[in-house]
Amino acid sequence: MTVKEIKEKLAKKAVIFETGGKRPTRELLESWIGSVCWQHEGEDIPKDKNGNNMASVATIFLKDLPFVPLELTGIELVTVFMSKDVWDNLISDDLSPWFYIRTYTSLEQLVPCEYQTDMIKPFPLIPQLIENDYPCWDGGGIPEEIEDTILQLETTEGIDYFDDICEEIYAQHKVGGYPAFCQSGYSFGDEYEFVMQISSDAKALFNIVDSGKFYFFYNPLISDWKVYCDFY
Repeated sequence: MTVKEIKEKLAKKAVIFETGGKRPTRELLESWIGSVCWQHEGEDIPKDKNGNNMASVATIFLKDLPFVPLELTGIELVTVFMSKDVWDNLISDDLSPWFYIRTYTSLEQLVPCEYQTDMIKPFPLIPQLIENDYPCWDGGGIPEEIEDTILQLETTEGIDYFDDICEEIYAQHKVGGYPAFCQSGYSFGDEYEFVMQISSDAKALFNIVDSGKFYFFYNPLISDWKVYCDFY
């Protein structure tokens, strides 16, 4: 397998998001960090297990994005809420008990809302398609046979993964692609595929401990989410 073939096999599409940079509209299809803007009639801000309102983290519209992971097929909107107690539980491998994630398969019957949090300055997110997202070397995203080939080429031809194969690791908010782990990677098994990440965001004044990220994994067969976090 050549370096070119390895690059082609590893490269994935994703949609990355730029924070701010345009005038907010609050219209359908406008994604947000730090604000949940849409819900069904009768829904309210979710509460954590202690009865406290959860923080509104993001509104992510999937409908009309130029790319959506296969696992999220049929979902048109995802809204993310988080318990502030999550900060005391970051050593847990699965942070999903401290998150509340709503998915909507249709944008019909949505009504506007305006949930915000004091931990994130709200901004609209501008999507951009990229086609060259690559996995971290120790992030678990490289199939074993390809990893073995890369190691062999490093020995025989003196290549370097980051210099010769990996074009870009996108660390910002994104849907699809690979998790841009800060530390060694983590997996919830084959049933749960990585589908999106929410990252520390200087413009939104949102810092996950030390430039960390929340990684979201989804099992479409049982409509279940897992959440992992790491940081520097």
